[in-house]
Amino acid sequence: MIEVERLTVRFGGVTPLDAVTLTFPEGTCGLIGPNGAGKTTFLNVLSGLVRPVAGSVRAFGEDLLRITDFRRARWGLRRTFQQEQAIQRLSIFDNVGLVQEHCGGSRGSRRRDVERALEFIGLEQLADERVGMLSARHRRLVEVARAVVGEPRVVLLDEPGAGLPDEETEHLGRVIRRIPEAFGALVVLVDHDMSLVSGCCGMTAVLDFGKVIASGPTNEVLRDEHVLRAYLGTEEQV
Repeated sequence: MIEVERLTVRFGGVTPLDAVTLTFPEGTCGLIGPNGAGKTTFLNVLSGLVRPVAGSVRAFGEDLLRITDFRRARWGLRRTFQQEQAIQRLSIFDNVGLVQEHCGGSRGSRRRDVERALEFIGLEQLADERVGMLSARHRRLVEVARAVVGEPRVVLLDEPGAGLPDEETEHLGRVIRRIPEAFGALVVLVDHDMSLVSGCCGMTAVLDFGKVIASGPTNEVLRDEHVLRAYLGTEEQV
């Protein structure tokens, strides 16, 4: 479980996160909102790339903000980014292996950990292929493999389905849904594709202008009047 209390981030005169309070239970949870709502900033706080000016984040009972950024990966926090991070000239195996090493995995378990991650995404037969030669679908799956290798506790996925056609997004969704059961990790999914969010997430929180405007069971949240207005750009600001 991730418990967030009054999390606030300010960049000069801009407040991308304004006293955000929410709870993500175990399983796969969604975080959605219009462009500029503060979603990526939220992930950046959890992963240690941004320091908040106020608030707290507890993950599985531990104060996440007190863990230095480079130790959060060893603690078990993983994430993907909107821009693919895999090194194109390296093989799939070596790309996933680099993350395993960075996250404190032992040399003795390296092959086992990487092979498990590749089998999970279904690319074990392509382990020696260079990432730069892969299709967009396979590159996105490599990003997921990099996020689950080793022993993840929290997996943050930042728009993993962006630009993929419907059929490939559906396959990605099936992979994402299996992460909690396969690895015991809590997943936070950020994406603009509501079919992906509704297909993967038991609960979803919605940000708009840095504030939480809805949180709860995904199907209910996606029908919420305030959420619909925010996405249509007609939500009044108080």
